[in-house]
Amino acid sequence: MSTLLAFLVVSAVVIVTPGQDTALLIKNTLAGGRGGGIATSLGIVAGLVVWVLATSAGLAALVVASERVFLILKLVGALYLVYLGLRSLQQALRGRTEEGVLRPAGGLLPLVAFRQGLVTNLGNPKIAVFFTSLLPQFVPDGTFLPILGLGLLFCAMGLAWLTAYALLVARASDHLRGTSVRRALDAITGAVLVALGLRLATDRR
Repeated sequence: MSTLLAFLVVSAVVIVTPGQDTALLIKNTLAGGRGGGIATSLGIVAGLVVWVLATSAGLAALVVASERVFLILKLVGALYLVYLGLRSLQQALRGRTEEGVLRPAGGLLPLVAFRQGLVTNLGNPKIAVFFTSLLPQFVPDGTFLPILGLGLLFCAMGLAWLTAYALLVARASDHLRGTSVRRALDAITGAVLVALGLRLATDRR
């Protein structure tokens, strides 16, 4: 029980710490409301589930061990973050949404939001480093099912936090539609995504 409690505490601290997931969630919730935020949360957690499965099966360790694979994933993920950030900055500066990405009514398509959450996580190999470092500490024998169980518990906690966060941001954004504050938030989240993408590209393992 003490081991599980320690895992829950560590997981909670990691989950609530702001990062690229938080920035993307805010951006997409501002653009697509509750639907966009929840879809982004599901995409993010779907990416985490893939990394958990890879960690349980020992595949994530291969990604961490291979400098070439790690570098390729990192650069793809970094470029995608920069791309999303620049798009957000462009929309904020122009004060309008881009045709083909947003609904006619102005809401981000849930499928697009889900895809962005999924791709940003799959393109972040540091998650593989994190899971391969964290999960085995609580499963000394390294067996598949216990690691998978803890990993899925982490994902469930992450989904609960991200969904609650998205609902909170959506509620606040309802009062900011069409205001300069809303455009400023779009610009800030865009700049943050660009900065996070550049940091991901330059970070060492």
